[in-house]
Amino acid sequence: MLHPIFYVDFNEMVDATTVLLSQHDTKVDSSGRTVKISEGMVITVYMDGVDDNGHADKLIAHGEVTRNVADGWSSHVKWCCRIDENGIRAQSTIG
Repeated sequence: MLHPIFYVDFNEMVDATTVLLSQHDTKVDSSGRTVKISEGMVITVYMDGVDDNGHADKLIAHGEVTRNVADGWSSHVKWCCRIDENGIRAQSTIG
């Protein structure tokens, strides 16, 4: 694994390219390992999803950890993931 993979909820987007990641400086990755989060860290984020036929098809995005600077409903979260130019994609569409 080149970089950590973290579960997120893509319904918790701060803006069009930023998803909430963690309230704390550590987060458990998809392998069960506790990872220290830091600014600029390259990560993969995912959320469970289904395709049009009801089959499991995770939603996946790559990006960098960034400090949350948003006010309001998301201000309690310390870290976000700024999603790269490829956006959020279904796992089945990734080469």
